[in-house]
Amino acid sequence: MGEPPAGGGGGTKGDSAGTDYDYLIKFLALGDSGVGKTSLLYQYTDNTFNGRFISTVGIDFREKRVVHRVPGPDGSMGRSQRVLLQMWDTAGQERFRSLTTAFFRDAMGFLLLFDLTNEQSFLNTRNWLSQLQTHAYCENPDVILCGNKADLEDQRRVSEDKAREMAEKFGLPYFETSAATGLNVAKSVECLLDMVMARMERCVDKSQLPKGKNALNNNSNKGLRYNDHSSDGGSCAC
Repeated sequence: MGEPPAGGGGGTKGDSAGTDYDYLIKFLALGDSGVGKTSLLYQYTDNTFNGRFISTVGIDFREKRVVHRVPGPDGSMGRSQRVLLQMWDTAGQERFRSLTTAFFRDAMGFLLLFDLTNEQSFLNTRNWLSQLQTHAYCENPDVILCGNKADLEDQRRVSEDKAREMAEKFGLPYFETSAATGLNVAKSVECLLDMVMARMERCVDKSQLPKGKNALNNNSNKGLRYNDHSSDGGSCAC
């Protein structure tokens, strides 16, 4: 069980008098240089794509406001929550690693990307997961695995079966995405948001139990402690 991301408002509930959102949630995109992290985030936030490769220096972020609907107990859509998503973009090069890992603990969810046309970037996802275990807010943070550049099918070097096998081994949802066409970009982010919000809900529910160890101040969730993944492996309804 890990401490929540602190600093900068990760998971912080907004003051209704001063903001137009209920929660500020930070996601971090990570993976090797050139896998398309920046392009994917721009596609999600702005619906734009720039085919030129410009390497991210250090760290950057994009923002998007979304409405998240909490499923009711009978499966119907329940109350809605206004969420401000901060999508942090990290440099993949080794020389920036000490800088980017410093941001891992402040994120509530992670988009781990590899390039379907570059097998080495796929093999390196193991190293990125190891980095997350070391530096994230807990040993089993919410992570979505994305095989990017799905539009370049004629250049594919990683099969879907092989990628899904890796995802299942680590208990991760897997999407084949394209920053160029938008394929599964929004769907992958929405799945991650579902996972993070469900984790928050489980923590709140547990805090209501008698003598619960994870007592929660109802006026702020900065003291939130996240529960481990449930037995379903952290899967999301997507």
